[in-house]
Amino acid sequence: MSKPSPSRSPLPIDRVDRIARPVVAAGADYARDSLQAWHSHRRAQLLFGLGGLMQVVTQDGAWVVPPQHAVWIPSGREHQSRMLLPVTTCSAFVEPEHAPRAARTCQVLEVHPLLRELLIEATRIDPHYAPDSREEALMHLLLKEIARAREIPMYVPLPQEEKLGALCRDFMRSPSIRARPAEWAEQLHMSERSFTRRFLAQTGMGFQQWRLRACIVNAISRLALGHSVTAIAYDLGYEQPATFSTMFKRMTGYVPSSHPAVRA
Repeated sequence: MSKPSPSRSPLPIDRVDRIARPVVAAGADYARDSLQAWHSHRRAQLLFGLGGLMQVVTQDGAWVVPPQHAVWIPSGREHQSRMLLPVTTCSAFVEPEHAPRAARTCQVLEVHPLLRELLIEATRIDPHYAPDSREEALMHLLLKEIARAREIPMYVPLPQEEKLGALCRDFMRSPSIRARPAEWAEQLHMSERSFTRRFLAQTGMGFQQWRLRACIVNAISRLALGHSVTAIAYDLGYEQPATFSTMFKRMTGYVPSSHPAVRA
């Protein structure tokens, strides 16, 4: 299995934009709690974390990116990135007309072994690679593999409305499967029916679906930090860890103990 090159600094965005190639790749190392302030790229970006834990935030919502996963950031999408744990990254910057995914919002993608190796190898290639070369062929294959990568449910939409948005952000810090819409409606001084309509309009999800998604994102983050499945299950309000494990597998395709965030 390939290893990344050691001790790398981020490739400046202006250098990427000046390179006349469909895809340019670069790697970087970030310390815990490193923050990339709000910014956007003309190119789309696939940001892959070989290890550690990342969070990407846009005006639309928040994405948690576990180890061995990547986040697809569409061109022009303003975002903020925070490294919740030390992270080694590989990024592919893609010209908009060559973007292999049509999504207009960020997506967290599962990185299978071939895609992982292609990303690592791409960061070793001279950004000014020659046309019709092996390096260009590798970049074309990289785009095809990005296109077929499976999206996983790591997105939690955030309302634009100030008071509702504040409730959602507070909930994400300590989510619970037992939260009820009636409780939130009371805090916002509205009926439960009005709250349900407003929540759906603001997030595109029903309250229960959103609540479950927030719990999953929290659980994956904590798994990556080494917390036990039992502790996570009880903290989220489940009476039995087995019930939590069943829900987790249904949402992610893995049981918690074998999730890539744990294996990394």
